Amino acid sequence: MKVLHTDGDELRDGIAQIQEELGVTPSFPAEVEDAAAQAADGAVLPGLDRTDIPFVTIDPEGARDLDQALHLERDGDGYVVHYAIADVAAFVKPGDPVDVEAHRRGETLYGADSKVPLHPTVLSEGAASLLPDQERPALLWTIKVDETGEGTDVDVVRARVRSRAQLDYAGVQAQVDAGTADEMIGLLREVGELRMKREAARGGVSLPLPEQEIDIDGDRWTLSFRDLLPVEQWNAQISLLTGMAAASLMVYARVGLLRTLPPPEPGEVQRLHRTAKALDIDWPAEQLYPDFIRSLDPAKPQHAAMLLACTRLLRGAGYVGFDGEVPEQPEHAALASEYAHVTAPLRRLADRYASEVCVALCAGDDVPGWVLAKLHDLPATMQGSGQKANAYESAVVDLVESAVLRPHVGQGFPGVVVAVDDEEPAQGEVVVQDPAIEARVSSKSGDPLPLGTHVEAVLAEADPGTRTVRFEV
Repeated sequence: MKVLHTDGDELRDGIAQIQEELGVTPSFPAEVEDAAAQAADGAVLPGLDRTDIPFVTIDPEGARDLDQALHLERDGDGYVVHYAIADVAAFVKPGDPVDVEAHRRGETLYGADSKVPLHPTVLSEGAASLLPDQERPALLWTIKVDETGEGTDVDVVRARVRSRAQLDYAGVQAQVDAGTADEMIGLLREVGELRMKREAARGGVSLPLPEQEIDIDGDRWTLSFRDLLPVEQWNAQISLLTGMAAASLMVYARVGLLRTLPPPEPGEVQRLHRTAKALDIDWPAEQLYPDFIRSLDPAKPQHAAMLLACTRLLRGAGYVGFDGEVPEQPEHAALASEYAHVTAPLRRLADRYASEVCVALCAGDDVPGWVLAKLHDLPATMQGSGQKANAYESAVVDLVESAVLRPHVGQGFPGVVVAVDDEEPAQGEVVVQDPAIEARVSSKSGDPLPLGTHVEAVLAEADPGTRTVRFEV
């Protein structure tokens, strides 16, 4: 069964209401648009010409804000990764109207087809974006990787680059599956898989939870769950490799901006052990948490509930700026490594600053004063924008879920109870696969909900006005 909602106008009105509630808008003040247009026309390309490198971009289909272009080649038994990142600082100057507005926004907000961009689209989807067949200013990372997947050397310089093609994940994966992908994609797979093995050896972990997507075709809005394609995971590993290399540069020099996550409290891990026991999942005492996560299959109801419970350990991520003293806790616990955000400056303010630190360090120059002046303020700016981004995405999903389900109040849907509240075990969360919904659920009898169990969830409420969806079992 596919459940569709055909009143796209109502949903877009609802998204406009969300934007008003959160005080965000896709549009920019006239002076910001004017400054962005002037910057787009007046940018100077770097003197270093690396348009000889046959870069490609790999992104979701139809994306226009292209931060990253990559190329990999063999280097003896190892590899060289060339990673070109959009050079936002070539267009945005400290204190100019675009910069001031970017500090107000912090990051791009995503919700269905209603994006609230960090920068005006004349830059983020035009002059600064690494679109195909266009010469662009970029920060060119060159990272050497040995035969085990370990990074051994890093450099980043300003250079002009040109992407040869804009590829999308589904198309590249289809080529890989058919055996028709070119050599460079084959190297991406090799390095990506090596990096994933190194992540496991380090004790890093990522949760293989399916992504909930809103697909829009005219007035038809469809909800679905989607597993990440392998090529997305390989591509993500290149970004992680670069972020770790950036962090190593900054920690060595004792100046920079790190993305951090504190290690979990022992009590939180013990709580997860109790959840595993309640779900009848074997978790030997000697098995480390990352190895346990890798043993789970999200297609199994009990395992899906376990994975959702594990997201508790990923809360608390933030940023820390430093100059002269390495932070007391510099690591990102989920990655089991020091890490920095440097690969998405079109969409995230922090990346522009961390990247400028790395460029200066590799050149042997002083870190620019305008960067140092903001290092200690940026964590709070990014925390606020991150909270707003989560609120925006959640509100849009809640709106679409409630609109899609509204005609079906009273119907039963097969689902899985994936979370039970600590204080009220008759309340929790249920995942329905078709349509793809995760929503609140309660036990009508007042008995505790059966965690990790298939249930018939009856839709009790679906109200787009309050963006509420509620099931009962």
